[in-house]
Amino acid sequence: MPFLFIFTLFALLDFVILFSVGSNIGLLTTLALVLGTGFVGLYLIRREGTAALARAQQRMEQGELPSSELLTGAALIFGGALLLAPGFLSDALGFLCVIPGARRVLARLLAIANLRLQVLASRRGGRRHGQADDWQQARGEQAGKEGPRRAGQDDGDDRPLEGDFISRDETSR
Repeated sequence: MPFLFIFTLFALLDFVILFSVGSNIGLLTTLALVLGTGFVGLYLIRREGTAALARAQQRMEQGELPSSELLTGAALIFGGALLLAPGFLSDALGFLCVIPGARRVLARLLAIANLRLQVLASRRGGRRHGQADDWQQARGEQAGKEGPRRAGQDDGDDRPLEGDFISRDETSR
């Protein structure tokens, strides 16, 4: 519900700014600015998206997880959607998501906001109902009280299996 309220408020504010600026500079100038920011945004998304994809492929070839590249891709998609929406406020936020230096600043601001939200949530009452410290406690089990498991036994337990991994390319020992 808060997300819907914030989204509605943002869209309303964006249109108010668009119409007020449009009444001052004229219809054709406003349309040219909205279309121009859309085209510039598409160009930046294409350029930055291609660079992010190349970095992700390079990291995957090195055997690393391209987590920062995935976040960059998500920011580019979000920024692209904002740049395609008509309005100057959405364009400003879209450019923050697309331009690399501004994207890092925005990421830091979001991290600070997330930290503050976590602090507020811990002050309001700590954990939510249903959360537990351990996955075993969440299922109502106590560590060490389960009996031994037999091979092939399927009791609906989704605990991880322990064992050695042997690659198909690797010769047996």
